[in-house]
Amino acid sequence: MIRLASSSVTRAELLKNAGIDFIQESVDFDEESVVATSPKNFVYLATIGKFEANIKAFGYDEYPLLVADTVVTADGKILRKAKSAGEARDILLSQSGSVVSIITCMIFQSKKMKIIDISKTDYIFREFDLDDIENYLASGDWRGKAGACMVEGFCKRYIKEVKGFESTAMGLNTDLLKTYLLNKENNW
Repeated sequence: MIRLASSSVTRAELLKNAGIDFIQESVDFDEESVVATSPKNFVYLATIGKFEANIKAFGYDEYPLLVADTVVTADGKILRKAKSAGEARDILLSQSGSVVSIITCMIFQSKKMKIIDISKTDYIFREFDLDDIENYLASGDWRGKAGACMVEGFCKRYIKEVKGFESTAMGLNTDLLKTYLLNKENNW
């Protein structure tokens, strides 16, 4: 059993689908306080901030701790969580017909092991239909999503090519994590 220090429904679903037992509780960390020079640096610093806040609150003695953060980039720009439908529209238009990189950093800490991973998945998107964008914005599903992007939802039908793990793009590299956690020899 591990502690998922994230309120993300998608991360919880990824762990469940990977067969990893967990409880889900976390303390907040203000990502807006992170100052970074690149998307990879940003996601690493945000994850470190979350890790430090949650390790202080929970430790890792009772349950190993897992934290993660994800950033979406296009044209080298960090595409944060949109604060309004207008901002989400602009972000989505910047992704339309482009290569979009989704970078996820995770930190797992137990008594015997610490894993720090930064993984990237690239999506090459076709041009988004403008009516589809408006329907997606009206649904509100873009709220709380890095880059207003849902590769498992809205963006899925526009994917031309994928390079990397889908789980990374959804917010947690469970492909790597389960290699360690489900291997009895690691005895985490």
